[in-house]
Amino acid sequence: MTDALFCWCRAGFEPELAAELTERAALAGHPGYARAERGNGYVEFIASGARALAMALPLERIVFARQKLLRLADLPGLNPSDRITPIMQALDALKEQGEVAPGMFGELWVEHPDSDDGKTLAGLSRSFANALRPSLRKAGWLSAKDDPRRPRLHVAFLGGHHVVLATSDPRDGAPWPLGIPRLRMHAEAPSRSALKLEEAFMTLLDERERGLLLRDNMQAADLGAAPGGWSWVLMRHGMLVTAVDNGPMREQLLDSGRVEHVRADGFQWQPRRPVDWMVCDMVEQPRKVADRMATWFREGWCKQAVFNLKLPMKKRWEETRICLEAFELQTHRPMTIRARQLYHDREEITVLAMPSR
Repeated sequence: MTDALFCWCRAGFEPELAAELTERAALAGHPGYARAERGNGYVEFIASGARALAMALPLERIVFARQKLLRLADLPGLNPSDRITPIMQALDALKEQGEVAPGMFGELWVEHPDSDDGKTLAGLSRSFANALRPSLRKAGWLSAKDDPRRPRLHVAFLGGHHVVLATSDPRDGAPWPLGIPRLRMHAEAPSRSALKLEEAFMTLLDERERGLLLRDNMQAADLGAAPGGWSWVLMRHGMLVTAVDNGPMREQLLDSGRVEHVRADGFQWQPRRPVDWMVCDMVEQPRKVADRMATWFREGWCKQAVFNLKLPMKKRWEETRICLEAFELQTHRPMTIRARQLYHDREEITVLAMPSR
């Protein structure tokens, strides 16, 4: 019986995700309890109405989850000589319960935790996917060709003898295994922080929004820009960027003619006229950053923003909730806010904010 959400997360942030799911589930009217162990890279949230909770709590509202799955079966104690038969038997049992139906799955994803222990399962996951996929198709569980519109079947290896069967809705889930987009560091990027903004645009905006909101000759401001990783990403999207920082910028950005360097404090500077995008990756107390970001919207200095909140070592979910609630309250306008701990983030979360349309 489907009785749990299964969420992948950054290893080390399992307690934060557990606290977030517990609070959000209770507010949604589906109380339950979380099972989490720091460093495992995943959290299970057990609730009697897990399927209803999955619909009431979309992934875009969960900060510390990279991917949200609905657990179908927990299969510990597998014999390594035959893991396929127990999986097929579990699917047959789920069919009898009315939980799944033949042909409902469009893709198979075999995954493992993004943790130190989990990475040792990478080779097993790849080889097992190649072995399991034909069996699922022969038995009618999987469509003859991959169909990304149908629910996915996930096989999560938690150990060589332990797998979890789960499913996800492509309309309410990350389009990458484990919720991790595979981005490569560009040779011309001034810093690895460029990957954070690239991932933010991929993860927090949908395809339609990217087409509307990332266009040539838009005006952007990058607060705390040096050495220029985020300015470089904005420039690559065709924008004209004001890079605000007392530190030095990469010369190649300034030579492009699309980036103007203003030597100023990002917490004090304000634009002469409103910009389309403001981005900020300054290292500062998260409440101070949230307050300054709210000022930008309250004063009408920007239309959209992406900013990072550097989290403390303790009570990180509580601090996240306080900062996001304070930010929204202080903007004095209805806001669309999406926050996520991205794969390329560390002890921080990334926030996309724009006035509700």
